Amino acid sequence: MTYSKMNKAARCAPWLVGFALLGCSDDSKESQADAGTDEPVVDSGGKGIEMSSSFFVSSDTSMTGNLGGLSGADARCDRLAKAADLPKHAWKAYLSVEKGDDGAPVNARDRIGSGPWFNVKGVEVASDLDALHARSGDAEVFVDEHGEKIPGQWAGSPMPVAHDILTGSAADGSVMAGKTCADWTSDVMTDVALVGHSDGLGPNMNANPPFNSWNSSHENGGCNDTAPRGGAGRIYCFAAD
Repeated sequence: MTYSKMNKAARCAPWLVGFALLGCSDDSKESQADAGTDEPVVDSGGKGIEMSSSFFVSSDTSMTGNLGGLSGADARCDRLAKAADLPKHAWKAYLSVEKGDDGAPVNARDRIGSGPWFNVKGVEVASDLDALHARSGDAEVFVDEHGEKIPGQWAGSPMPVAHDILTGSAADGSVMAGKTCADWTSDVMTDVALVGHSDGLGPNMNANPPFNSWNSSHENGGCNDTAPRGGAGRIYCFAAD
């Protein structure tokens, strides 16, 4: 027991009850400190860092570029978030299409809100849209809904490489015509999609453009099979609210 705690005990001894009202206030902060160890008091009102999560890379994969359109991709994000017990959000897939419900193009950047966004480890991905589209991919930041890194070109990564994330977008988040797997409904080899590198790396850990782009690095090998060239049909999921 420390000197201060001994002092406290002495001041609050039963035979000093006459002075208790003067010297023994029920200070909640001091009580917490006395009752515990030297560990900092942590707010237990939430469920931990994951409660602030507003971004993840999908842990599941898709053999083809047919994701069921934007609605199917959004539902996929929502399902994964619920399964991982993440916060309830309007989860949106970071995908562009040439024709939305009204027939007009839809840019991925216009679907995901205004930020800031945090991964499930509590690390800020970006503060706003401009910051998001100015940054590079990073294996430590662009993680899935369980906090796991995506296999890529980073040192020690498991194989096969699967860092090609479907976006159909240019670096600024706008739609790339002809590169959206027919608005995410195609499983045809002659259709393609733009992908980004979640780890921001190319062969031999090359971090130069365009390998460093998280959302617009290169075309995939075809919408019939997302694996060639380093993919697995993963998508980015953002909280848009």
